[in-house]
Amino acid sequence: MIQPVVAIVGPTGVGKTRLSIDIAHRFDGEVINGDSLQVYRGLNIGTDKITQNDKQSIPHHMLDIKHPSEPFSAADFQQMVQASIEAINRRGKLPVIVGGTGLYIQAALYNYHFAEKPRDENVTRRLEEELKTLGADKLYENLKAIDPDQAVKIHPNNHQRLIRALEIYETTGKTMSDYQQDQPENSPYSPILLGLEMDRQLLYQRINARVEQMLEQGLVEEVRLLYNQGYENHQALRGIGYKEFIPYFKGEQTFDDTIKLLKRNSRRYAKRQYTWFKNKMQVNWYHVTPDAIDGTFEKIFDDLAGMLARI
Repeated sequence: MIQPVVAIVGPTGVGKTRLSIDIAHRFDGEVINGDSLQVYRGLNIGTDKITQNDKQSIPHHMLDIKHPSEPFSAADFQQMVQASIEAINRRGKLPVIVGGTGLYIQAALYNYHFAEKPRDENVTRRLEEELKTLGADKLYENLKAIDPDQAVKIHPNNHQRLIRALEIYETTGKTMSDYQQDQPENSPYSPILLGLEMDRQLLYQRINARVEQMLEQGLVEEVRLLYNQGYENHQALRGIGYKEFIPYFKGEQTFDDTIKLLKRNSRRYAKRQYTWFKNKMQVNWYHVTPDAIDGTFEKIFDDLAGMLARI
């Protein structure tokens, strides 16, 4: 039998974590984190990382495995998650991936092929020098000229990904988009993708409320500690919930404007998550509302039992 793997996907704030715990309980599973920032130690409030108490004794994997100074890529995630899936399978348990980082989850489930050519340190150093002398905007214009699809996905301030995309093209003659399009359609597993969606305005209200809750829990202090420890230019602090505070700490932005920006970026991220999962992966979608979520989850449990029985 091909190994079944359940993946719970959807936008931020829609209820994925609770569903993952319920499924793990009902189907004897273990949970694998599918969020690219929750791998970092110390990024707890801003990522809405599950607490020890909320895990309800369910084993969790891929949480707190990296120091904030360490880089972490989709290729790293793929390798580590696939190892977790195999280990969970050997224990006779059901792997349950939960998260909203679409590229990472797709990479793990469908054996995504990354550019195999190793980094050319000479090209990397030259691009880093060009970044310093010419600025990110110039390099970003170059990326738009050679790979406009990838330019849409990469923010000009994400210097690591910007340089990597340019380096791949210079050293292989193929763009990053070329590599992403030339991917296997079949999975080495039997993936079951369960997606949660919600009325857009209701979801946005929940996201705004969650930001306020994070502030009450100490989000500003969490980000300030990481900032004071010197992680401003590291990947960990480039995520939503963290990067918005850096101009505020530098006195370049008011606190009110920072919170407005954080809420806006969180809502926009949720929209991008919807777009990714609906366009890139075959997901079984379920519409949830706060007052009927228990009934929706029961429907999911029944459907999942049937899907697993057919594998």
